Amino acid sequence: MADQAAPAPGGQRLSTREAAERLGVKPETVYAYVSRGLLTSRRAPGGRGSTFDAKEVDALVRRTRRGQPAADDATVAGVAAVRTGITLIGKDSYYFRGVDATELARRYGYEEAAEWLWTGEMRPGTRFAAPDQALAAAERAVGALPAHSGLTDRLRAAAVAAAAADPLRFDLSETTVIASARGLAATLVGALPAAGVTPAATAPLARHLWSRLTTRAADEASVRALDAALVLLMDHDLAASTLAVRVAASARAHPYAVVSAGLGALEGPLHGAASGLAHRMLTEALDRGSAAAVVADHLRAGRRIPGVGHRLYAGEDPRAQALFRLLEDVPQAGPALRTAREVAALAGRHAALHANVDLALAVLSVSSGMPAEAGETAFAIARTAGWIAHALEEYQERPLRMRPSGIYTGSRPPQPLP
Repeated sequence: MADQAAPAPGGQRLSTREAAERLGVKPETVYAYVSRGLLTSRRAPGGRGSTFDAKEVDALVRRTRRGQPAADDATVAGVAAVRTGITLIGKDSYYFRGVDATELARRYGYEEAAEWLWTGEMRPGTRFAAPDQALAAAERAVGALPAHSGLTDRLRAAAVAAAAADPLRFDLSETTVIASARGLAATLVGALPAAGVTPAATAPLARHLWSRLTTRAADEASVRALDAALVLLMDHDLAASTLAVRVAASARAHPYAVVSAGLGALEGPLHGAASGLAHRMLTEALDRGSAAAVVADHLRAGRRIPGVGHRLYAGEDPRAQALFRLLEDVPQAGPALRTAREVAALAGRHAALHANVDLALAVLSVSSGMPAEAGETAFAIARTAGWIAHALEEYQERPLRMRPSGIYTGSRPPQPLP
């Protein structure tokens, strides 16, 4: 018969029929498991039919008999849920590897926190440095963009250029990936055009980013708030950009391509643009001297009020709470901070809406003389740490496991040739 099991080296092989009988499914389902990456098949001798590793089939049988789904991960409310040890989101708090993220941001800078997120070791005083060739390539790529290009446009160009300058980018060993990540984070910041005075090379990454976002002189309290924002934003479970990163890593894309995938998803108006909208709203409210008038205009136009509400938190976003506390120590942030709290109070008058981190980022950017896209830029730099952490996790999983099955809704074949 065409689909008989064939002996092969490396263990017992089963035919499609035998695999289906062990699994208690139809033969068509066995091939669906293959397309989803749950089973691997091998062509039978002669090229007719497929064979399957008996041990792999039995392992899948055990998982399904224990009540676990056939997929590598679970499902929550019918939505795929990827197992991860990076971020846990609670009712009104969130944790990185079990550590309160707001406390981490209070105690450590971005580079220290990112290093710990990747390696599990806290190294006080850690600094990231951009490799000379990568930075030179990134600066050339960024410099070649049109003058009207935004900061996130420049980040995407810098990531691609840095990848091309790194011949070791295809080495996916943990040590090499982390080394590449350190250099990439510094390169992304270093390739942005300088707006203010460039600090010493040994300065924290947040200080370098400050000089790219505003012409104002850096004061300790403001840079501390920016540094804390970078830590607070490192990760937030499987947001759209992080899911894109894990899909890319599942296909064994190198870390630069993984970050590029995240930056691409972040470009969407429903993910990365929220802080810019909040920035413009705060600016308008300060110019007009009335948060109420601006909130009313948004509602009249049928627009959502930027910077309030979050589907994962019933109360105020803990990231916003932490950042607001730091901004209270920044004298020039006072007017924007009061206006932001007025916006949140108005939005929450008849609904359970509270300030989220986008509103807090807007206070920082408005009060520091930064452009509207500064919050999105800080978000992208910060999230690079989380994206790399997720890539490191995904590199340890089965390749190409994130392969959902499509439900075909088109015309049934055969159709006439167009």
